[in-house]
Amino acid sequence: MDGSMERRTFDLVDSIVFIGMLGVSALVGVYQGYMSRQNPDAVREYLVGSQNMSIFPISMSLIASYISGISMLGLPAEMYIYGTQLWSIVIADFFVSITMAIVYLPVFYGLQITSSYEYLELRFNRLVRLMGSFIFIIKMLLYIPLVIYVPALAFNQVTDINLHTIALLVSIVCIFYTTLGGLKAVVWTDTIQIMVMFGSVITVAVLGTNKVGSVYEVWRRNFETGRIEFFNMDPDPTVRHTFWTVVVGNYLNWLATCSVNQAMVQRCLAMPNLKKSNITIMIMAVGIVTIVSLCCYTGIVIFAAFYKCDPISTKQIRKPDQLLPYFVMEIARSIPGLPGLFVSGVFSAALSTMSTGLNSLSGVIYEDIIKPCLRKPMSNVGASRIMKLIVIVIGIICVGLVFLVEKLTTLIQAGKSLSGITAGPLLGIFTLGMFFPFANSMGALIGGIISLNLVAWISFGTQAAISNGKIIFPEKPISIDGCIDTLKMTAANMTFIVDNSVREQPFFLYRMSYLWYTWVGFLTSILIGVIVSWITGPNKYKMGDIKLYTPVIHGLLRSKVSKKRNKMELKRRGAERKDVRQSTGC
Repeated sequence: MDGSMERRTFDLVDSIVFIGMLGVSALVGVYQGYMSRQNPDAVREYLVGSQNMSIFPISMSLIASYISGISMLGLPAEMYIYGTQLWSIVIADFFVSITMAIVYLPVFYGLQITSSYEYLELRFNRLVRLMGSFIFIIKMLLYIPLVIYVPALAFNQVTDINLHTIALLVSIVCIFYTTLGGLKAVVWTDTIQIMVMFGSVITVAVLGTNKVGSVYEVWRRNFETGRIEFFNMDPDPTVRHTFWTVVVGNYLNWLATCSVNQAMVQRCLAMPNLKKSNITIMIMAVGIVTIVSLCCYTGIVIFAAFYKCDPISTKQIRKPDQLLPYFVMEIARSIPGLPGLFVSGVFSAALSTMSTGLNSLSGVIYEDIIKPCLRKPMSNVGASRIMKLIVIVIGIICVGLVFLVEKLTTLIQAGKSLSGITAGPLLGIFTLGMFFPFANSMGALIGGIISLNLVAWISFGTQAAISNGKIIFPEKPISIDGCIDTLKMTAANMTFIVDNSVREQPFFLYRMSYLWYTWVGFLTSILIGVIVSWITGPNKYKMGDIKLYTPVIHGLLRSKVSKKRNKMELKRRGAERKDVRQSTGC
């Protein structure tokens, strides 16, 4: 592909495909909103679908929630610019699903709670619950604008319509069906949207491979330029992507996203029993590995297609994250509706993630912040209206924050860096509560605050250093030898300033790979929490509190209780023998 042919534009067929997808999403919201009016428990219906959802839609919803537009655009761009090392994140996904099913989910399911942060009040106190809720709110307010920006970027690339106008359109549709239909609307639209996502990615991968020639040719071109890399075993934590940072580092980030995140827990609690929840999680793992691999493969297909004419160097696109939309328009010359299908897929990914975030945020804000402040219980209708109002307000705030997203680095790094700020501290607090019976509320509170501030300082400091050019990541080689002369001239006219001066290295923690942020927050919150708990007086384990702890340590707790009972029994028998001796005069 040398850019010599006139590019295809978004036509009537594409518009019909795209509008059809948005229309279906809106109709599902209207239908579920109408059906939910017949349920007397409006709050439970809105948040957990009355806990009678089936395996298939919940599994699809979990996959759709994880595969946002960030993944669909960011993963191909990552493969193109930096190589395939990040592809090995699929190894971590299976281990996360097993950990979630064994360690965390049984606790939430056993307590039958609506908000995952309600656990923090049951285990510690209300203040810790509020801290967990606020950390989650911060996380979603940082993440949702990024999710909105992604499809707007793709749509702008294929239609040239103003990016912020499109962002507003996405948000209005998403707010509409999430407000009306609650969790059931979110889950069923997710199910439809994940099908569109799979269809669009598979279509682009197949057509792209056919354009290049074969899978072998795709692999050969990437291998020759050093892009094929899965087992870089360098232990240096400052190397952006190695096997250790991607598999071990991302394991904890993904675990935090799944196991204690309200958006995920809320879906698992919508299942009628724990066994079905675990089946759902396993299906989710397979689905995520499949679509992540498809997105990564698409990235190496795009490089193989632009093997001799890099569209970034020749200014045919502005950012690496526009590679996939640009590629779609290049291969869509003779295929009616393909750009519409692709944009629908990216929008589907964004809508599913955004709707999930808005629905879970409304639940957290109402259950954890508003409801405890009410002097008298609110009616179900009133509570439902408040949650719907929260969805609208949060949606408007997120649209406003989209303007800041354009200043960030590549989508994958920006998304993981921002989520790492809150993921580690939150997972650390929950793990402290579930694994350490002696941990107290003061330890959880101080550990969470310190770890949150530490990771935020590292993350924002790193982003600033990258923006200022103090941190530069090595990129894989590209070529413009196969471009037409006008594009070569464009690349030649670009001004490159080579700085050969010796720079002062940024602070070590700023150079650390962004995939370790979750580990820093996680370990800091647990370590500080344990130390503070011992200093301020350890929590005393009560026999009736076993549901608050993970099944992994139930055996130890029962052993502890058994020893305590034996000790009490020995004391009792000793006292009885003493009484007998005194009564007999012996």
